[in-house]
Amino acid sequence: MKCFYYFKDRSRTRLQKSAPILKDDAKSDISEPDRITKSSCSATSPRTIPELYSEKAQNLRVFTFSELRQATNNFSRLLKIGEGGFGSVYKGTIKPVEGKADPTVVAIKKLNRDGFQGHKQWEAEVQFLGVVEHSNLVKLIGYCAVDGERGIQRLLVYEYMPNKSLEDHLFNKVYPPLSWDARLQIVLGAGQGLAYLHEELEIQVIYRDFKSSNVLLDDKFKAKLSDFGLAREGPKAGHSHVSTAVVGTYGYAAPDYIETGHLTSKSDVWSFGVVLYEILTGRRSLERDRPKSEQKLLEWVKQYPADSKKFGIILDQRLQNDYSLSAARKIAKLADACLVKSAKDRPKMSNVVETLKQIVQVTRVESPPAKYADDEATKEEAPAKTMGASESAKRRIAHLAKISEHIGGVSRRRFMIMQRANVT
Repeated sequence: MKCFYYFKDRSRTRLQKSAPILKDDAKSDISEPDRITKSSCSATSPRTIPELYSEKAQNLRVFTFSELRQATNNFSRLLKIGEGGFGSVYKGTIKPVEGKADPTVVAIKKLNRDGFQGHKQWEAEVQFLGVVEHSNLVKLIGYCAVDGERGIQRLLVYEYMPNKSLEDHLFNKVYPPLSWDARLQIVLGAGQGLAYLHEELEIQVIYRDFKSSNVLLDDKFKAKLSDFGLAREGPKAGHSHVSTAVVGTYGYAAPDYIETGHLTSKSDVWSFGVVLYEILTGRRSLERDRPKSEQKLLEWVKQYPADSKKFGIILDQRLQNDYSLSAARKIAKLADACLVKSAKDRPKMSNVVETLKQIVQVTRVESPPAKYADDEATKEEAPAKTMGASESAKRRIAHLAKISEHIGGVSRRRFMIMQRANVT
């Protein structure tokens, strides 16, 4: 899906001619008077992201363009592992600073000269990823910024994530389907990353572009949020939101944000709810090639509420019924809480994470994993799977009683006593 920009001067997204200066003027799309002063959304935030970055900037490595060109074999197409509005991403190998350690495999993002995100988004990534530090956020190793005779070059160097993205594993049939447990662990990790940004830093960070393609997976399928080009500082104390140009991705952006341009952490919570339904259904938030009633994921799932008998219809068939139905219902209810119309009524990400942890715990104690099917069509084919335990036991007893009439050598009464003992 492509990003959208409403009410935004496209000329501002072009690369700037000056060398990168990571300073305070890139922190917001608006001036202070444009902010609304209602309720306090952040605690006291005396320092801004650029100020925090100035303390940690030395932790990032500054690469020369020739180093990164060599690392990618002159940006070989054979090493290209991704592409987007910002440009291309290459797999590369960098040498250690002192030359003693082994070379490191990295991902190198090279911004297009006419990139959709532009210099401002490149600068935001350097600042935010230079400040944040969490196991569920992708690590920025360094960057390259060159303004020379050959033009402007802007590059970012990240830790390499060998298992690509959650989007790839959910929707690309080339990959084997993600197991139920893997999906829960991935979405839990992504939620922990968002909770850290919203509630655990000195200043609140709003991610603003949470979607399955931005949830990357390491060699152990641990989730890490990537692409901080659209991230913004949260509202200052005494303010309810930040007013920004509306950016994001169709199908994931909160409707209240689209309508008003008022950005809060609850905008990210909405996007998280969309991804929760994606892991349940194995469907994208928007699929134009489906029947009209099924194209928009959130409209389609409304037809099958979490407590309804037909809820199982929406669950991903690639799971082959190998999941906990009760846990799936809880995930759907959590998604619904994230997707309520009123932003202030959506839960905080820390609450979402706690609920997910409880669901994961319940899923782990369910052994072996049950196979469920509760839509009407499946009921007709396999009624024994969906009937209550007591009704099923009664039918088995009646069936065995009928069989006992033809069993020789054992009295009917003795046979029934034995079977009742086995059933109970």
